[in-house]
Amino acid sequence: MMVKEVKFFRKQADKAERMARATADEETSQSLTNLAQAYRSQADALKRSKKLKISGKKIKPKAKGK
Repeated sequence: MMVKEVKFFRKQADKAERMARATADEETSQSLTNLAQAYRSQADALKRSKKLKISGKKIKPKAKGK
């Protein structure tokens, strides 16, 4: 199931980047580029968490504000 989620986020990132390149409005373009990066970050985090679960390592949450 997690593989589908990673693929979904990557596909959404690709769509947002295409839309960013297609728009003439700079603010909208930047917002879409930021959205694409957020989707990619989410996909990367899911992939990392899956690898950690497979390897048997426990995931420790990062402290906020550091």
